[in-house]
Amino acid sequence: MASEALHRGIHLFNSAEFFEAHEVLEDVWRAAPEPERKFFQGLIQVAVALHHHSRGNLIGCQSLLARAVRNLAKYPAEHAGLEVAALLNVLADWRQALETRQPVPPLPKLVMRRS
Repeated sequence: MASEALHRGIHLFNSAEFFEAHEVLEDVWRAAPEPERKFFQGLIQVAVALHHHSRGNLIGCQSLLARAVRNLAKYPAEHAGLEVAALLNVLADWRQALETRQPVPPLPKLVMRRS
């Protein structure tokens, strides 16, 4: 599952280039078989949410984070080489901070599991 495009999307995401990451991850999503599409859609939604946050669109950020969590929560703790549970934990912290109007934690990272 670990394709060159996925690795590029992860790199862009982890470099806080969220718009670009979403563009690359959309290509991964389009090519993915049906059982994987919601997973990649969730990653794209996180990238777009963080892009919205960087532009001051907190409502859009919150909405997309909620949808991303719903999509990603359907997958195991480690999926497609990524640490999904760790990402979901960070997203929960982000959602809590946004809901309570507190400073957000550091930007989430997409962490590849070690093989």
